[in-house]
Amino acid sequence: MSIWFNKEITLDALHPLGHQTMGEWLGIEWTVIGEDSLQARMPVDHRTHQPYGLLHGGASCVLAETIGSVASAMVIDHAKFFCVGLEINANHLRGVREGYVTGTATPLHLGASTHVWDIRIKDEKGKLVCVSRLTVAVMPRKD
Repeated sequence: MSIWFNKEITLDALHPLGHQTMGEWLGIEWTVIGEDSLQARMPVDHRTHQPYGLLHGGASCVLAETIGSVASAMVIDHAKFFCVGLEINANHLRGVREGYVTGTATPLHLGASTHVWDIRIKDEKGKLVCVSRLTVAVMPRKD
């Protein structure tokens, strides 16, 4: 059973969300909408490297927060609520120099006022690069 508010959501519907954002600048691309997960990939290149030529930990956090935040937005009724990030943490487990990394967000908790997401980022060989947890506040609209 799908966790998404709009059961007919498509990848094409997600593309405008990234226009003129950090995600667009870093080359983040939506790849999969699952029944209870959302996936995107990001290139490991000059935009996402740190000085030693490895994937920057901050870039991994951007990927994780982008996926988790959009996933939360897909769970709620936008006419009544909006989501904002509260906390993110990340454990960087493996260096990556090139190619793509892919992040997958799955919910740990989908409550009325908070969502908690587990985001796993892997390299092209499927090796775990980063594990992140994102907490999002679900806020009522006051319009």
